Amino acid sequence: MKKRNLLVFVGLLVMMLSLAACSVGSKSETGSENESSSSGNKDDNRTLTIAMGSDIVSFDIHNHNNTSTEAVHDNMFNYLFKRDDNNVIQPELVDTFEQLDDLTVQMKLKEGVKFHNGDPLTSEDVKFTLERVATDDTLKEYPNYKQIKQVDIVDELTFNVVTHAPEPSLFHRLSRLGSGMLPKNYIEENGWDHFLSNPVGTGPYKFKEWIRDDRIVMVPFEDYYEGKEDEWDEVVFRVIPENSTRVSELLTGGVDIAVNVPPSDWDRVDKNDGTSMKKQTSNRTIMLILRATEGYPTADVRVRQAIDYAIDDGSLAEHALKGGGIPTRTRVGPGNFGHNPSLYDTYNYDLDKAKSLLAEAGYPEGFEMTLHSPRGRYLQDAEVTEMIAGMLSQAGIKVNIEFMEWSNFVEMRTAKKNKDAYLLGLGNSMFDGAYSVDWYRAERFEGETDYKNDEIEELLSASATNMNSDEREAQIQKIEEIAAEDVPHVQLYQETINTGVSDRIEFNPPQDEMIYVPKIKRK
Repeated sequence: MKKRNLLVFVGLLVMMLSLAACSVGSKSETGSENESSSSGNKDDNRTLTIAMGSDIVSFDIHNHNNTSTEAVHDNMFNYLFKRDDNNVIQPELVDTFEQLDDLTVQMKLKEGVKFHNGDPLTSEDVKFTLERVATDDTLKEYPNYKQIKQVDIVDELTFNVVTHAPEPSLFHRLSRLGSGMLPKNYIEENGWDHFLSNPVGTGPYKFKEWIRDDRIVMVPFEDYYEGKEDEWDEVVFRVIPENSTRVSELLTGGVDIAVNVPPSDWDRVDKNDGTSMKKQTSNRTIMLILRATEGYPTADVRVRQAIDYAIDDGSLAEHALKGGGIPTRTRVGPGNFGHNPSLYDTYNYDLDKAKSLLAEAGYPEGFEMTLHSPRGRYLQDAEVTEMIAGMLSQAGIKVNIEFMEWSNFVEMRTAKKNKDAYLLGLGNSMFDGAYSVDWYRAERFEGETDYKNDEIEELLSASATNMNSDEREAQIQKIEEIAAEDVPHVQLYQETINTGVSDRIEFNPPQDEMIYVPKIKRK
């Protein structure tokens, strides 16, 4: 009996050693290395790797309006307010607040909030942050914060935000990247250039390194005011512009999340053991921004309308995107304050009308134009641009496409060297239509588009200070209707988010496209 027990034990030992030998250094059936053999234990790989299509623009949180950059910043910087999972604005760094009068809101910060260098967050930092973005008209976020007149300090944690006029969108504005807190003392002692290369925030993750066009690395902040995030030891945002490379890295376990997976790879990702597609309707609209500058054909509203009628948005969404887009005539989508449903999930397409409008405008034989487009920034952006060029050629418009790397594209727009048109995708992390329609404001785009509509200008001015919610909503919707006819921008479609995700993690992309690491868990 003892001999039999010994043989059984030896047999089991041999089996266990064989299994261990087979598993060492190999991937599991799901394609993830180092997975625990017990379904009750988490994967012990504590590095989260995210593949992005383009690098961040800067660590200046006030000088960009780039969603993929904010998706990274969101982990390093906290805002005064933030939108919850139900799309409701809630205090984040603010503990309590009170509207003192039409121009003044008093706020008190939460206690115990620290910057990554150990400095405490105080009212001085709030004043430094908000007054910078509200007064420096060279910053990209200035148009969204210039409504703030000043910040008055009451005590170390209490301050008053004072606006120039009644501001119905104040809390929406304070829930986006421009209200990410900057460390006043750190910047004044070390200089702005030092901050840009060694950024410091109050968020759950702190900066480790940035190798431009390669990767951004973060680690947990030990003294985070809500407690150290212990799910991940390191977070790596890898820059992989090529779609095929990004997908291959996901399939082979090199990354955990791959953004902007093209339609041709959706089935491949879903059928691969260990990965799956996660989809969501984004808050981003893809459009053509047209020059209204005198001397350009697109200065004539009939030409702009002709371009709109010549583009079959439905075919773009169905064929180029494989269903990854919803045609629209407005960029104020569902879930945004001021959404105009009559302009959503609809589009103009009438080739004969396009030709007729061109003839009326003095271009019976068409004309030649330049279309700038990024490559790899948006879902199928190159394919969409090429399809648009083909559609416009049917109306007699010869399109010369200039594909550009994202950094060069941003530089072109900043320098206002754009020609007839460029392809752009715009999101709205404010979820307030006021942000979207402000892109029609003449002073913001002087020298870039030179578009101006007096009725839109009046409505923008009236809605900016209207504290009556119903009236303000109607004013924003009216702006959308005018723009849909005047076509300063050709609205194409609302883009869907198409993200490839490793089965070892739990992640569903939110509508605002943020990649907030504390919500990403290991299974």
